[in-house]
Amino acid sequence: MIKVGIIGGSGYTGGELIRLLLNHAEAKIDFVFSTTRAGKALSSAHPDILGLTDMKFSGEINPNIDVVFLCLGHGNSKKFLEENTFSPETKIIDLSNDFRLQEDAVYQGKTFVYGLPELHKEQIIPASYIANPGCFATAVQLALLPLAKAGRLSNEVHINAVTGSTGAGVGLSATSHFSWRNNNVSWYKPFTHQHLGEIGESVASFGNPVGTLNFLPNRGNFTRGIFATAYTKFEGALEEAQSLYGDFYSNAVFTHVSGDPIHLKQVVNTNNCHIHLHKHEDVLLITSAIDNLLKGASGQAIQNMNLIFGFDEKEGLQLKAGVF
Repeated sequence: MIKVGIIGGSGYTGGELIRLLLNHAEAKIDFVFSTTRAGKALSSAHPDILGLTDMKFSGEINPNIDVVFLCLGHGNSKKFLEENTFSPETKIIDLSNDFRLQEDAVYQGKTFVYGLPELHKEQIIPASYIANPGCFATAVQLALLPLAKAGRLSNEVHINAVTGSTGAGVGLSATSHFSWRNNNVSWYKPFTHQHLGEIGESVASFGNPVGTLNFLPNRGNFTRGIFATAYTKFEGALEEAQSLYGDFYSNAVFTHVSGDPIHLKQVVNTNNCHIHLHKHEDVLLITSAIDNLLKGASGQAIQNMNLIFGFDEKEGLQLKAGVF
């Protein structure tokens, strides 16, 4: 049984980590650190776990835990590690974007491995420090990686993805407030979203030519999930594309290629990514769907923890979606 710490446990990703770890057979939560809620019950921020634990938020950290999850705002993980020290044996899994890019991967003598299991499983297993991928980045990369590996991504790619309101974090803003978000759809950061950097590095990692990635993110009027569509020219039959994807994900325990069109409810509240392929003339349409808080954040972080400690990769993550 490993001891787990969570830094920044009052937000959405922290809450999902708590929920998953309370049902994990190989891990026990040692502390959940919060500067604003120290001494208050975890259920005061996460009422969905009322009755499941009597734990309270802590104002102190235990530096000798086995693994710590950093659930801090972007840019704050580096600051936290500057001000706090953990045991050299403590594994660190960061859920911010502070260490995802190659130029940021080495910090204070620590080398962070980009934690997308479908791409870097062999590097994750021996790693001590993990940069957990972004939610949009996860959905888009899983849609494109088989083509990138096969050298079939050299043409321009158009990507459209819509995310739920939880993708904006627990804090209120003008575009996350219910009266604005409800019955509304809008785009943001067109062609410049911060996840493009990590997407670009991953699809280029095979050494094959990659066309321009045109990414248009959208805000949806639902709470959780990402539904992404990407299309590009593809010379070849649909069956060839299906074979590429089937081979690439043959050993992936959470990414599944569907022969039928997919929808968002299939993956919400799971750590799964579902993918569907459709061919129209010389264009291949790839659809991918994930839960932004699970496969796009906390679930993938637990998946990485399982790989590092030699647990069953699915431990704590065998969740069923509710499709009705």
